[in-house]
Parts: sequence; C-alpha cells; structure tokens
Amino acid sequence: MKINSPLEVYKYLPQTNCGECGEATCMAFGSHVIDRSLKLEDCTPLLEDKYKKKYLELSELMAPEIREVTIGMGEHAVTVGGDDVLYRHQLTFFDQPAFALDVWDTMKEAELVERVTFIKDFKKFYVGRFLKLDMIAVRSTSGDPGKFRTAVSKVMETTELPLILCSFDPEVLSAGLEVAAKRRPLLYAATRDNWQAVADLVLEYDVPTVLFAPNDLDTLKSLAGTFLEMGRQDLVLDPGTNPQGKMLRESFENFLKLRRAGIKEGQRDVAFPLMSVPMTAYLTGGDAVSSSYWETVLATVFSVRYGDIMILHSIEPYALLPEMHIRDTIYTDPRTPVKVEPKVYEVGTPGKDSPVIVTTNFALTYYTVESDLASNGINCYLLAADTDGLGVEAAVAGGQLTGKKINDEFKKSDFDFSEKTSHNTIILPGLGARLQGDLEDATGLKVMVGPQDSGQIPPWMDKNWPPGKKV
Repeated sequence: MKINSPLEVYKYLPQTNCGECGEATCMAFGSHVIDRSLKLEDCTPLLEDKYKKKYLELSELMAPEIREVTIGMGEHAVTVGGDDVLYRHQLTFFDQPAFALDVWDTMKEAELVERVTFIKDFKKFYVGRFLKLDMIAVRSTSGDPGKFRTAVSKVMETTELPLILCSFDPEVLSAGLEVAAKRRPLLYAATRDNWQAVADLVLEYDVPTVLFAPNDLDTLKSLAGTFLEMGRQDLVLDPGTNPQGKMLRESFENFLKLRRAGIKEGQRDVAFPLMSVPMTAYLTGGDAVSSSYWETVLATVFSVRYGDIMILHSIEPYALLPEMHIRDTIYTDPRTPVKVEPKVYEVGTPGKDSPVIVTTNFALTYYTVESDLASNGINCYLLAADTDGLGVEAAVAGGQLTGKKINDEFKKSDFDFSEKTSHNTIILPGLGARLQGDLEDATGLKVMVGPQDSGQIPPWMDKNWPPGKKV
C-alpha cells in the first residue's frame, strides 16, 4: 500500500460527502479504506466513468505490498497474503495464516472420512468467537493418479473446506484437478524439474499454485518470474522448512529475506504469500508426541514471522490449541482492543433475588467472568461497562470506569433496580474496590466489593450473598 493516510485517499475520492458508503464524509470513508474495514468499491460514485481514472490510480496505490491469493470458492474460500508491514505494531497484520491439515491417498476410506470430519468440525471458543481450521491438504503417498483422484473425491464429499493438492508428479495433480478444479484448489508444487508441466495445468484450470525451491532463493525467484511472464499472479512461494539445527535457521532467514524484499525493497517478483510446512518435524525421527510438539514450535515460529499458509499433520488438541491461539494473538489488530457490546447481560435465568455484577467490556475479561459465573450455575445480571476495551484495573486507573460511568451504563440499558431486583445492590469487582463510595453516591444503592479474581466468585457468593447474610 503506497499511501497510508485518509487525507491522501481523500484526494482521489469524489469529495461530495454523499453518504452512499454509509459514512458521513469522504474523509471518514478514507479512514476506513486505510484500515480495510471498507473497500473502494463501497464508494459507488467512484465507479462512475467520470471518476474511473482516479479509481484505477487509487486501486493501484491501495494494493497491499504482498499480493493476496484466494483459494477455494464461496463462503469457505481462504485468502492469504495481503500484508503491508514487516512488524505488527507498524499497522497490523492482515489475513491470518491458513492452517491446512493433511490427509493422504493410502488411508482407508473410513479413516479418511473420520479425519476430514474431525478437521472440519474442530473449533475452540475464544474471547467471543470460534477458532477453526481452514483447509485440507491431500497428499499423494501412493503415486497413483487413480488413488489420488478417489481420495480427493471422498474429501470433497465430506467437506467444503478449500483443498491443497500435493504431489510433485503432474500426472497425479492432473487427476486431482479433474474432480476438484471447480473448488479452485491450490497446487503443490511446481519445482525446477516439473514447472513446465505444472504451468500447463495452471493455465488449463486457472488455479493458484505453490512454487517450491528448498534453500534456493535464486531458483525460487526465477520460477516466480517465469510464471509471471505467463500471466500467472496467484502464486505462493515455499522456500523450504527445515525442521532442526542450522538448516532451520537458514529457513527462518529465507522467510525474512523474502518478506523484506517484497515489502521494503519493492521486488514484485517475490511479493507473494509464503508457505511453511511444519509437518517436516516428523522427519526428525522422534516419537509421535515429540514430533507433534516440535511441529507446534515450527508453526508458532512461522506464524510470528511471515508464514501465510501452513501444512500441518498433528490433530491432537495439545498441538492445535497453542497453534491457533498464537495465530489469533499475532493477527489481532493492535489498534483496536477486543471488546464486547457494552450492556447488561443475563447469565442463566436471573430473577429478582439474583446478584447484579459489574465488569468491563474488554472481551477477555468479560468472557472469563461470564464463563466463571455460568459454569458455576450462578444466575445473575452482568454489566459490561464501556471502558473502550480496557480491563478493570487499567480502566479504574485511567478514569474510564467510575461510579458515574457505571450508573450511566445501567441507565443506557434501561436497567431499573427497583423493578429487576429485590435487593438494590451492586457487586463491584475487587480490582475496582476504590469506586465503592463513588458508586454509592452516584446510584444511591448498596455497593458490595467482590473478589479480585472471578474464579473466586462462587465461594464469595456462598459467604456473602444475599446481602446481610450472617456468616
């Protein structure tokens, strides 16, 4: 992206403040284009003939430094690449790495279906949303085009997740494409030995492809240049993922060199998404648990540094969960705190004798408190006060959580204590204890101070609820 301020975008817009994009002004629209929450095409006047030249110029200027490549079709399609910066704090990273779990064509049909179903259905609820796996990588271990075609067909019957077709034999890849081309799979891979035959398949079926040249950036760049000359832009580069020792360091450095060349040096022939294959950990000769552990380490390393798409093997939760959590953490926008809608939530089926508890709208805080309450069967009202996504301690220190603010939040939610409760009592989090007097003055209600850790709410309730309970 060659421009990075709303004012620069504004120069190319119609500047009519028509509001058709949903924003009040063209300047506001420009700020959303910069953070990619809106697209240029959302400004419909910009698409008119009289603005066409500016639209085309702005489209080129706004294109990400690393090309975005889409794999799959429809709602299950995965887009990789699209980054503009080397470091997350400079802006944010876009398009989190896609995780593809492998299956192979020598599996028994029942085992294949069971593994694909597990991958398709695996999800983990985390701060308000589900973390999921993205793709299936079908590997040819038989070398038999017929077996590969059958395996790809069975996978397609079982899931609509995007596919990676894995073989260095163009005849095998062709067999897979015969049944899967309509799903726009990613071909893995073109090498210095098979590139011409794979290029013919790419041109025939119009699908994205991986270029593979392990530990050889010159050959990788040459392959990319050759495919670009043929008009192919949907490329993914795999410089090799060595699992251990000095060669692992070389792999890591190759990822850094490619991404730096693409973003800082403007080398368009290597400005493509990068593939890492952490399942090479299984080549180290360790037992299954050790290999799974080391695969997780590799996935973590390349999630942090520029792996845009990865092929993984282990489906053990102790491997998948850390991999998914670190990916989610790295690709969360650092400019925007993760938060929930500020309002009064009902946990369980609260009645007039149920407690009213206060927390903040920082998502991690809210879901931790809500989970502790729900899992212990505590029916209650839970206010998620608007603190701009800050936790309790920081919000109290910074003045985003005050007695008046909490009172206002209850009013905004039309929460009438005399109607909803029989006790006229609010429970503050322990980390907000110093707001007790302030909140009593603002609301005229009784204010109790709960524990600092929401995990201690159940024993605290046993001891202190209902109000006035004698111990």
